[in-house]
Amino acid sequence: MYHQAVELHEQGIHVISVDEKTGIQALERIHPTQPEKPGQVARVEFEYKRHGTQALIANFEVATGQVIFPTIQETRTEVDFLQHIKQTVESDPQAKWIFIADQLNTHKSASLVEWIAKECNIQDDLGKKGEEGILHNMPSRTGFLRDESHRIRFIYTPKHCSWLNQVEIWFGILARRLLKRGQFKSTAELKERILKFITFFNETLAKPFRWTYIGKPLVA
Repeated sequence: MYHQAVELHEQGIHVISVDEKTGIQALERIHPTQPEKPGQVARVEFEYKRHGTQALIANFEVATGQVIFPTIQETRTEVDFLQHIKQTVESDPQAKWIFIADQLNTHKSASLVEWIAKECNIQDDLGKKGEEGILHNMPSRTGFLRDESHRIRFIYTPKHCSWLNQVEIWFGILARRLLKRGQFKSTAELKERILKFITFFNETLAKPFRWTYIGKPLVA
């Protein structure tokens, strides 16, 4: 799918790598960092204040390398993920969408199945969660969400292989370039800085990852 993404993009089909980065901490160092001097490395204060956390749900567009329509808030529940997918699809409501995700239960929810069925005008009886039909359990919902005939569908990475999802590489870029040495006085500042970094990344650094997986984890 990664190798086909550019061609599909030219046909108006979106291939999106999506996942959450949770527990992003708004940390403020108690004392300022001492800058580098000749013969001396920068000295970073090890004590800090905690100002809460944020969860980022990010879409990495495989064909362009851009991060589009991010969601940043305190939680990443089933409802949050569904709302994130909704706002993403609403950006091009008639197009085909292929989301690549790991096998977290919130990525296979009954509410996600019901919404996709409605968006794709699928009239089939979905059954009832925990009892019967498509909504019965995780495997039955997974089969529905992966159906290649649907305009909106999901591809799931194998269990314990979430690093095969390209957005994980981008999370590494975010961590190294912004979060590792960043100081944030509030969750509001943290959110603002992440959004500004995404804009900067899209304008100056974004490009498709060269996918050459041969059995070893990729690095950015």
